[in-house]
Amino acid sequence: MDAERYRAARDLPPESLTRWRDALTPHLPERPTILDVGAGTGGFAAAFTGWFGARVLAIEPDASRRALIPPAILALDGTAEHLPVPDGCADLAWFGSVLHHLDDLAAAAHETRRALRPGARVAFRNAFPGHSGTDIRVRWFPETAACIDAYPTVRQVEDAFAGAGFSRLDLRTIHHTAAPTLAEYATRLDRASDSKLRALTDDQYERGLARLRAADPHAPARSGTTLLLLA
Repeated sequence: MDAERYRAARDLPPESLTRWRDALTPHLPERPTILDVGAGTGGFAAAFTGWFGARVLAIEPDASRRALIPPAILALDGTAEHLPVPDGCADLAWFGSVLHHLDDLAAAAHETRRALRPGARVAFRNAFPGHSGTDIRVRWFPETAACIDAYPTVRQVEDAFAGAGFSRLDLRTIHHTAAPTLAEYATRLDRASDSKLRALTDDQYERGLARLRAADPHAPARSGTTLLLLA
């Protein structure tokens, strides 16, 4: 799909991004190097640069999305299974809503281990089966839970990365605001940009929109996403 359209639909408000800053700060050195794996159009990559003074290596296989990553950030063509970076170059590997797009979790785990410095962290921001109850899409489009049930589980991710020497440090839900109001959230919805919404039938999607439109339009559009942190 059009990369500009993808960016408009997927970017989070700045105040929502800061919840992730607060979660990551205790795990980073000063001026870290961060691998943003599946960087999309660079929303989090730009935030990492501003928050931490980080050097960000933004890995994105889609050329049209990669072209929209801010020019101050090094944007590289690659995948989680084939990271185009040197050994031991980074202090954090960030996987933002990409786990369900990976072809080989074990290969991604070993590539991540190769690219990270000793003691570095791996952070996954993703929907997981059994942990999606606070996701705003599940609230208004409950059938999306069936799509999430097909994603890698927390256990599957931990097992794959354990094979590369990683273990769990933290697992929690980060609560944030997806849009200032439900009315704005409904306006910004773009079914084509979201694999969970694309998986719905037309009838399921329309019923979800009807629920949204019947709700208080001034209420904040709150959501929750899981953070899985490994070391």
